[in-house]
Amino acid sequence: MVDFIIETEIARTPAEVFAYVTDWTKLATWQTNTVSAAREQDGPIGLGSRIREVHRAPGGKKIHELVEVAEYKPDRVLGLRMIEGPPVHGRITLEPTERGTRFQFRVYGQPTGATRLAEPLLGFILKRNFQHFCTTLKRVLEDAAVQS
Repeated sequence: MVDFIIETEIARTPAEVFAYVTDWTKLATWQTNTVSAAREQDGPIGLGSRIREVHRAPGGKKIHELVEVAEYKPDRVLGLRMIEGPPVHGRITLEPTERGTRFQFRVYGQPTGATRLAEPLLGFILKRNFQHFCTTLKRVLEDAAVQS
């Protein structure tokens, strides 16, 4: 089983961080392997919303995914469940701090098929990638705060 948490503090309010991470048009600005991300339906994001994502895997292969919002508490929690694609789910939690927001990103799932044999390596690669994504999110949001 792959299961890890990446935590970082971002010098922005939980509302600002939540608004950014739930704006799928901005996903590629912090999840740098994202090729595209688009909502399947119009209207506000919420429980049951679905997003089609395409990511670049090592070697340039494209991975197509359908992600569903499985948990949604504005400015506090965003849970994502993989419907199509690798069985790796995510849960983002936000807590206010004196300096901004404690951002936690939990990534978890049970690899299947051939990827199950490479589970330790997969977990290592995913953790490294998500650490990079969270560092990038922090930089993007804090740089935007300085520029505004």
